Amino acid sequence: MRRMKPWVAAALAGALGLAGCTPGPKYKQPAAVVPPAFKEEPPADFKEAQGWKQAQPNDGQLKGKWWEIYNDPELNALEEQVAIDNQNVLQAEAQYREAVAAVKIVRSGLYPTVSTAPSITESRSSPNVGALPGMRSSFSLPISASWEPDLWGNIRRSVTAAAAQAQVSAADLENARLLYQSELAQDYFVLHGLDGDIDLLTRTVKSYSEYLELTHNRFAGGVASDLDVAQAEAQLYAAQTELVDFGVTRAQMEHAIAVLAGKPPAAVTVAAKSLTAPPPPVPIALPSALLERRPDIAANERLTAAANEQIGIAQAAFFPALTLAATAGLQASRITTWISWPSRFFSVGPTLAETIFDAGRRRAQVTQNLAAYDAAVAAYRQSVLTAFQQVEDSLSTLRVLAAESVVADESVKSADRALAVSTAQYKAGTTAYLTVLTAQGTALAAERTQIDLLTRRLEASVQLMVNLGGGWDTSQLPTKQDIVKTVNQPPPAALPAKTQ
Repeated sequence: MRRMKPWVAAALAGALGLAGCTPGPKYKQPAAVVPPAFKEEPPADFKEAQGWKQAQPNDGQLKGKWWEIYNDPELNALEEQVAIDNQNVLQAEAQYREAVAAVKIVRSGLYPTVSTAPSITESRSSPNVGALPGMRSSFSLPISASWEPDLWGNIRRSVTAAAAQAQVSAADLENARLLYQSELAQDYFVLHGLDGDIDLLTRTVKSYSEYLELTHNRFAGGVASDLDVAQAEAQLYAAQTELVDFGVTRAQMEHAIAVLAGKPPAAVTVAAKSLTAPPPPVPIALPSALLERRPDIAANERLTAAANEQIGIAQAAFFPALTLAATAGLQASRITTWISWPSRFFSVGPTLAETIFDAGRRRAQVTQNLAAYDAAVAAYRQSVLTAFQQVEDSLSTLRVLAAESVVADESVKSADRALAVSTAQYKAGTTAYLTVLTAQGTALAAERTQIDLLTRRLEASVQLMVNLGGGWDTSQLPTKQDIVKTVNQPPPAALPAKTQ
């Protein structure tokens, strides 16, 4: 074979020499305003349980399955189903795999493209156009290869940007898991809060029935009026109506829990039980740790990284593009001579392309990507501020509800005492039945407030754990190398954790 032409060798050497050039800014994670400590303190019972002090980043970490802190086996079993069967989570997992495959598509641009198009044709030209008469055969077996060296790093930046987008999808997947797991936990506590209301009203209906019997007996004895009987009946029927109505809401909450667990409503039955224990203490780290533990913040930071790569890609468009192409093969007019050395042919050569005039299109593209990066930075910083706000909101909610529960407990005691006194006075004939009715209504309202506050405290504690990241941190985010390695592997049951 002939030696390679000097200019062809020079083009190859130049392409390889320039392959390390990458115009554009190097990414650096944007700074965000982080307070030294949270303004709001947790409730007094949290502080007592933890021997309160602001935890260091490694001390305040929620571990693994955060819902297990409630020590409820039924809740644990339901939560396990969310990551397996919840269709919204499965959709997010499929979108993550889609984003990983997109990295492979972009990465393929770093390598040559090789193609072939064998052909066998029979043709006859018209003699009326001056061609020689007769049939002609053509046998061709070409192999073509082309390669556009990544001289200015635009493909490498595209790979990095696609990997960052895949990391965004990974963080979105974790955020979806956290969202639906927390929604299930909150619905679970609301349902059992309703069980508490149902139990209270069941006992209330029984008590009101006894009061109605008392007024009937007193009316029969001539010491009470029919008004007392009518008022006792109305009070009882109102309580019975409300008790029946709670069944609608409870059934709907049970159905919602089933769907969150990825099951049809008919397949899930949650046993009735009343809430009794206050929310357990939640470990709270320094605010700076929040940046590493919130999947939504991680997603916004990765979007910023992807936007940074787009700037370099746009700037690379100002430089010429080199394409190296080669074609070789075998070609003959007879099949007997097709596969033979004299039938060989080839062509090889570089092509250099440069845009001379585009009316400012490339410059506008760079400006557009710079603005998109600034917008991504602002969105990242806003997500950090929002995260701090949400944690502060949860802490203040828990603190206020805990203090309110103390007052509500005293209110229940006073209402029970008032009902006992008014009942004794009514039996003694020193007060009207209206006083008993008022005391009954006050006692019922006080106990319902007590149940409602406990439910809200448990909901708020779930929301606090969500706002703290639910036990996730950025070490669980797949690296660029993880993403490239898993492109051709089967769908993972869980995201690969980044090795330390």
